[in-house]
Amino acid sequence: MATGRTSNRRASTNDNRANSRQNAYVYGSAVRKAEIRPERKEAKRTQQPARKLSHAARKNRDRARYMNFAYVFFLTMAMGVTGFVLIGYIWIQSGITTSVKRISTLESQLNNLIQENNESLGRIENAIDLEEIRRIAITELGMSYAGEGQIVEIPESGSDYVRQYSSIQK
Repeated sequence: MATGRTSNRRASTNDNRANSRQNAYVYGSAVRKAEIRPERKEAKRTQQPARKLSHAARKNRDRARYMNFAYVFFLTMAMGVTGFVLIGYIWIQSGITTSVKRISTLESQLNNLIQENNESLGRIENAIDLEEIRRIAITELGMSYAGEGQIVEIPESGSDYVRQYSSIQK
């Protein structure tokens, strides 16, 4: 019994020393050598005899290892179709980009034409002197304003034009 107690004491003191080494601080520039721990001995595994694979499993593994011609042909065709679709997509995208640029160019041209048209209309309206036109019409051409009985109103019938069945008298 005495031997059992001393061995327990030794084990506990060894554990305390290991814990104190791990928690100890080292002051100075000297570095201690790392402790080499003994490698753990792996438990011996019981060796089981290799299981025999079924014929179907062996056949599936062989198929997975090697690619046959049909599979390579399928992958090649799939890559070709994918490439064709991607090239078509890029072509359509470039067409859309070109159309958008063309539309923006035409819109800017339209805006320039509208601006020029408005400026021309403004110049024409400012160039017309209505008082001068009235003076020429009354003095040189002998025109006068219409009197009460001279104005003929035509009722709106909903059509685009008016037919005159008799002459208008002065």
